[in-house]
Amino acid sequence: MDLDMLNMFVIAGGTLAIPILAFVASFLLWPSALIRIYYWYWRRALGMQVRYATYDDYQFCYSYRGRPGYRPSILMLHGFSAHKDMWLSIVKFLPKNLHLVCVDMPGHEGTTRSDLDDYSISGQAKRIHQFVECIKLNRKPFHLVGTSMGGNVAGVYAAQYPEDICSLTLICPAGLPSTTDSKFIKQLRELQESKRIDRIPLIPSTPEEMADMLKLCSYVRFKVPQQILQGLVDVRIPHNEFYRKLFLEIVDEKSRHSLHENMSKIKAPTQVIWGKQDQVLDVSGASVLAGAIPDCHVYILENCGHSVVVERPRKTANLILEFLALLHSIDNNKKQA
Repeated sequence: MDLDMLNMFVIAGGTLAIPILAFVASFLLWPSALIRIYYWYWRRALGMQVRYATYDDYQFCYSYRGRPGYRPSILMLHGFSAHKDMWLSIVKFLPKNLHLVCVDMPGHEGTTRSDLDDYSISGQAKRIHQFVECIKLNRKPFHLVGTSMGGNVAGVYAAQYPEDICSLTLICPAGLPSTTDSKFIKQLRELQESKRIDRIPLIPSTPEEMADMLKLCSYVRFKVPQQILQGLVDVRIPHNEFYRKLFLEIVDEKSRHSLHENMSKIKAPTQVIWGKQDQVLDVSGASVLAGAIPDCHVYILENCGHSVVVERPRKTANLILEFLALLHSIDNNKKQA
């Protein structure tokens, strides 16, 4: 092998070694940075763009893809302590010509966090209405999707601002009383009795607590490396004080059953999707909604827990698309009649 060839291999090896070493160093030393890069990459790959909208002195952070068209726009509201990027797994299976908007809920990620803000479910619904008006999303009625806490907010929004929406999808929504206590509710009761309410299962502070939370939220068992668990915790720890305040607000008497108190006012066609093995919010809530909302379509997913969006993204995306197609067909038939 001549010297030039040897130099070429050395240079090529060095060029490859630098990004590999950088990746390994990030994985071992800064796993939280790796997680942020992961979301940035998937937003970019899926064509989601991040923007900000301002209402008075309040800032909303959101991502979007596509433009409003003949089909309804879709607004997605995430759950407690999550962020807009949790929807990327579903966005992957939705047509690129659909107008999608994923917003950070009040106090989360890039949206304003203020000690003076009202974080009750009703207060959050009002903030989301401000966001909708900011970006003029309600020029035409849109389809609203919400999961868990976001499902509670979505249901209340549909009841309070019926003219804004044409249809609604609730995924394992909070805000309903249940005749059967979930594993999570039992854990909360035990913590209250032992006066250890500071250890809320949905607010992990260690990799071990993060692993427990993932087991609680998912039926599917994900084998997550210790470093990734550490990264997930590192990302959350600076916000845990806010999460505790928010949690106490949404389980307070004012918000605990907000969806239940408003569900009879929901007039839009509604789709309910629930994981049969949900350990956070019992699946019996689906029948409560079905009994109260006139045009309610219920889908119970087998072998699925609370994290429907993560566990069954393709199925969830298909169910939403099928529901919208059904409503479009019904609407056309009415026009032709």
